[in-house]
Amino acid sequence: LKAGILNMFFLFCWSSENDSHLVIAPQSPLLEIGTNFTATCLIINTDKITADDLYWKLHDTTVPKEQYIKVNSSALNVTVLITNERAEWLFCSCNKEKNHYVFLNSGKFIHGIFLRKGYRPEKPENLSCLSVQEKFYISPVLSCKWDSVGRQTPDIPTTYTLFVRVIPENFSMSTDENHTEVRLNVFPNHMTMEVWVEARNKLGTAESEHLKVDAGWFVKTNPPSDVRVISEPSFPAALLINWTQPIEKYYLRLTYQIRYCPEGSQSWTYVPPEDIAKDIESFRLQDLQPDTVYVIQVRCKNAVEGHGHWSNWSANTTKRTPEFRPKSKPDLWRVIAEGDSINERRVQIICKDPVLANGRILKFDIKIQDVKHKVKNVSWEWESILVNRTEANSSSNQRKITPLKEILLANTKSVKVHVTASNSVGKSAEASLVISEKARVPPPVEELKVWPKEGQLWLKWNPPTSMNVTEYVVEWVTGDQIDWQKENRNTLKTAIKGNLETFVCYTISVYPIYYGRIGKPTTEKAYLEQGAPIEGPIVRLRGKPGRNEAELVWTEIPQQSQRGFITNYTISYTSGTKLHNITVPVNTTSYTLRSLSGNTKYDIWINASTIQGSTKGFNHSFTTLKYAPGEIELIVVGVSLGFLFVVVMTMLLCIYKKDVITKNFWPQIPNPGESTIGSWSPDYSLKTDTPKENCLSGISVLDVDVCDGKCVFEEDKASLPLKKDKYLSEEHSSGIGGSSCMSSPRQSVSDSDEGGDMADTTASTIQYSSVVASNGYKGQTPSSQPQQGIFSRSESTQPLLDSEENPDMIVHEGSGHFQRFSRRPCFTRTAEGEDDSNPADISQLEMHQQEMLEHLDFCPLEENPEQTTPTDEHSADWLPSAPVSSYMPQLGGYRSQ
Repeated sequence: LKAGILNMFFLFCWSSENDSHLVIAPQSPLLEIGTNFTATCLIINTDKITADDLYWKLHDTTVPKEQYIKVNSSALNVTVLITNERAEWLFCSCNKEKNHYVFLNSGKFIHGIFLRKGYRPEKPENLSCLSVQEKFYISPVLSCKWDSVGRQTPDIPTTYTLFVRVIPENFSMSTDENHTEVRLNVFPNHMTMEVWVEARNKLGTAESEHLKVDAGWFVKTNPPSDVRVISEPSFPAALLINWTQPIEKYYLRLTYQIRYCPEGSQSWTYVPPEDIAKDIESFRLQDLQPDTVYVIQVRCKNAVEGHGHWSNWSANTTKRTPEFRPKSKPDLWRVIAEGDSINERRVQIICKDPVLANGRILKFDIKIQDVKHKVKNVSWEWESILVNRTEANSSSNQRKITPLKEILLANTKSVKVHVTASNSVGKSAEASLVISEKARVPPPVEELKVWPKEGQLWLKWNPPTSMNVTEYVVEWVTGDQIDWQKENRNTLKTAIKGNLETFVCYTISVYPIYYGRIGKPTTEKAYLEQGAPIEGPIVRLRGKPGRNEAELVWTEIPQQSQRGFITNYTISYTSGTKLHNITVPVNTTSYTLRSLSGNTKYDIWINASTIQGSTKGFNHSFTTLKYAPGEIELIVVGVSLGFLFVVVMTMLLCIYKKDVITKNFWPQIPNPGESTIGSWSPDYSLKTDTPKENCLSGISVLDVDVCDGKCVFEEDKASLPLKKDKYLSEEHSSGIGGSSCMSSPRQSVSDSDEGGDMADTTASTIQYSSVVASNGYKGQTPSSQPQQGIFSRSESTQPLLDSEENPDMIVHEGSGHFQRFSRRPCFTRTAEGEDDSNPADISQLEMHQQEMLEHLDFCPLEENPEQTTPTDEHSADWLPSAPVSSYMPQLGGYRSQ
């Protein structure tokens, strides 16, 4: 876009050139790249500016003033180096900052020229021309080609012109390419021709070298025709070749070239030129291999001295040389395997055809000789083994391996094998091999190394130091395929010459041969080329997974699927988004994963890696156990042992506390049939047993309030025996139990607030008690017959009467102390002996007293008279002087306190 604008600007300036004040010379120059160019800017038709006001611009770049040369006040030169191939503008302008006139008329103070650049042509090289044969004549069209030298630019192109001079005529043809044709009137046989090429552009011209030679120098004939190869039985190492010349001799004298190679090979053998005469039509090839198919080709050219054009090669002609007897021995070898017993070996004798078989091998003759009987006159017979091969197989370049015989050889036995090969003409020389005793095999080679290089497997070893070696055998085995090659005794480095495959593992062994005796092998494995495995290992679990661990096992990848040496295995497993990787050595085929989570599903796979990559195996999933093996059994055993311990302890406790449990769950019910209530009388004396120590479980004391006057007991003395009888009658009617004092007494009397809970105690034992005073009351004289206080007690499950629900005093079981139950003040008589109390009140008092006495429960304790002494001064006035008797249940008696 910028260049277009500049072009338009230049045209505008050029249209008004008569009004312009600047002019550049020269106009529109053609410049050679790499040279200096000088331009001059002239000031015309004005005196407003001088050369000092001018400056130069090359394209968009201002040219430094160091490159300016001031010619005079109206002329300014500039010199620039032409460097690149791009065409560009060179401008001469005037400064506008200090001159208003220039600023207002800027279009008159600028001028430019367009610089076109290019290269000077160089001399063309390698000029060559030819005329081909058309039928039986030479074509008059001369085709020439050459190599262009140097570079060109679009602004200054180079053209080429081909000149051909044949006296007395000249021919020429121009072109922009590096080849062209010139048509002559007739091809000038046996005449001199001069040919050259001229390169020309606007910067100059250049000519190639002139080719001034005989016209036959440019001729290219057809290849020889009717090529025939003859095999002669009397010459098994030679073939006779015949052909026909492509053109008549009066046009050209020809020379020939012959080459040949075994069929399938790309290595040609050329017959030396000095062995081939001129103008011949037959030739005998010699020193060929008998019974070998050869491919033969012939070509020709003009026999003149100097350069000429060879014709194309003739078509392939094949022929087999005649057979001849084998010139080399059979390539004998053996394969040893373990026999049916540990003391014998299974030996298979194999061999390849002789290298110089000179024909199709028809049979092998084999003889096996016991080395220990060698000196004896033993007749060993030869055994013939026929070879059944097709013609196609026998003609193959690959030497076939023929199994000859398999024998069982004792470990302590040594034999020598002799083999010869025969074809239709004769028999080969004898090949022999000694198979030594197993314990007497000669030593091996040392430090065998195998490595791939440039598509071959190379081997290097050191010879044994103990014995002389006559030759070496290099053996390579893969699967059930075996092959070998022999090397001479001086060879310590070689390459395997067989057809090896990539990604296949070969077991390579080197055997030293000691005058026919086979030494121990040194073996290495190698790959011609390694790759990633075809498949990965198949992983599985050994047994069942545990709670926190699982044992993995896998098998090695089959040899044909490895495609390289396995360097390591990578175990990968995941239980969700987190991936774990573990690398294990190549010799590992099992691994135990630990620190797993219980009751979790895991996906696992194994990658097998070689130096060229890795391959993932199949996925395997498993779920860990919720509980570890034995954990459930441990819990069950623990719980069972705990339960058994509780049961045993409970049983022991039941046995130890048998009486307590029996009394609490199966209380003793008194037998009414055994009661003595029928023979009991108030005067019946009860035997008092001595209380046992430490038998106190609780005591209740009844405090009786008395007045200063006489108590109601004294007034109603007559009724006291009746009450006593009543108490005793009630006691016996309830039954007298033999309960121990160690048992806790039941609460017999509750407060008035707890009357509603009495029903809850009916299932427990209820104790009924009665206390009868034996002494006189307030100085009253008791009867002449001493009376003892009696306390009657029984245990029963009968519920309490309604009148027994509100006792004034409650004895707490097992308390070890007693509680005092207050009585209302008694009613006394007046001085006149009259009773000032209400008979209804006295009756009520007696009933209340009887209820309290029936609920009292005593237990033996140590005598403590102070406990019965009232502390209340009001209660001392009405307290009776008679002691209160306590009942000892376990003794059935009482004592006075």
